[in-house]
Amino acid sequence: MIPRYSRPEMSRVWSEETKFDKWLQVEIAVCEAWAEEGVIPKEAVEKIRNARYDTELFQEEMKETRHDMTAFLRSVYPSLGEESRYLHLGLTTSDVWDTALSLQMMEGLDLLAKDVNELLRALESRALEHKDTVMIGRTHGVHAEPITFGLKVALWVDEMRRNSQRLNDLRETVAVGKISGAVGTYALVSPRIEERVCEGLGLKPARISNQIIQRDIHAQYVMVLALIAASLEKFATEIRGLQRTEILELEEPFGEGQTGSSAMPHKRNPVMCERVCGLARLLRGYVVAALEDVALWNERDISHSSVERVILPDACLALDYSLDLFTDIVEGMTVYPRNMQRNLELTRGLIFSQRVLTSLIEKGLGRNEAYDIVQRNALKAWDGETDFRSLLREDPEVAEHIPPEELESLFDIHFYLRHVDDIFHRLGLDGKAAR
Repeated sequence: MIPRYSRPEMSRVWSEETKFDKWLQVEIAVCEAWAEEGVIPKEAVEKIRNARYDTELFQEEMKETRHDMTAFLRSVYPSLGEESRYLHLGLTTSDVWDTALSLQMMEGLDLLAKDVNELLRALESRALEHKDTVMIGRTHGVHAEPITFGLKVALWVDEMRRNSQRLNDLRETVAVGKISGAVGTYALVSPRIEERVCEGLGLKPARISNQIIQRDIHAQYVMVLALIAASLEKFATEIRGLQRTEILELEEPFGEGQTGSSAMPHKRNPVMCERVCGLARLLRGYVVAALEDVALWNERDISHSSVERVILPDACLALDYSLDLFTDIVEGMTVYPRNMQRNLELTRGLIFSQRVLTSLIEKGLGRNEAYDIVQRNALKAWDGETDFRSLLREDPEVAEHIPPEELESLFDIHFYLRHVDDIFHRLGLDGKAAR
């Protein structure tokens, strides 16, 4: 079953056709290795390289055998004739299945890495565009001190770069094959065959295996994908919060002719971001299933197989879609600097309270005494309609230590932003996107 959010390239990676192609690729590689060992005639390998499977015959054989690999091999035999006896020599199903699955997982990672790089380009561009777009920073959802929108997006850039590195590291972990026979003892197939097959396929041989490649690797695969989805959820949640009507500092793209509600024509809902958040929940659920696949009976059972047929393709498809969708959001979202400025001024100067506190401490007051003076005035401004700066001017304890002109200078918003360029420099964002 291909989910509604599937995209063609990723769907191809996880299609039945690709799976069978990989199975056949592994079977042929094993035959080639046997020929190098002198076990299979080299002229037989020439014909085996042209082997083909028949999907209709596979379906017919499945009705009788109820076993994927047996049915698959029987669907290949007619294309070979006498040479078919060399297929699957010394192998068990998992030798082929798990090695081929590693190839599919690597192809999936390559597409996801491409998606991440495209998102990074979009994020870097928007970060630079809004490097100096001032907005309020919030902690606990409450106004804190000024930042820029570019800094917010630059934080996302740094996180996605870590995710890019995680994908690179994961590819190295996943690139492992297994051709070691029924319980991993190489009883009927030598380690040399495994080494030759894996080298030809661009894989490393598993250092040790039983009947399968160990499922902690596959669990890590799903966990990394879920972690990237969690990052996207974090970013999307921020956009959703800043799109609220009372705030409206950001807005995800809203196309011409799009509707937000069947009942209320005025609605412009953050449905794209909500979709990203929902799919992140799905991927987190797959992590639980992947972790439960790690513990199997003895040298293996088959309880993991039915799970992996769902979670591995679906996790890749869901994240592929989410990355593409969020890239569209970043590229097309509307930024409202005027609303950012309006919101910055909502608390009538309270966002400068720490500068006043620090100034009083520098004048020689104890921290508790200085804090009490500033908080007393801040609470009055918070509860009433009075400007914080005006209250401070009228407070004799403040006037005793801070002259009027100096007090005025403490309300300079640029003080908070003087290291923005330094932060961007650390990230390699010095005028143009790094990618």
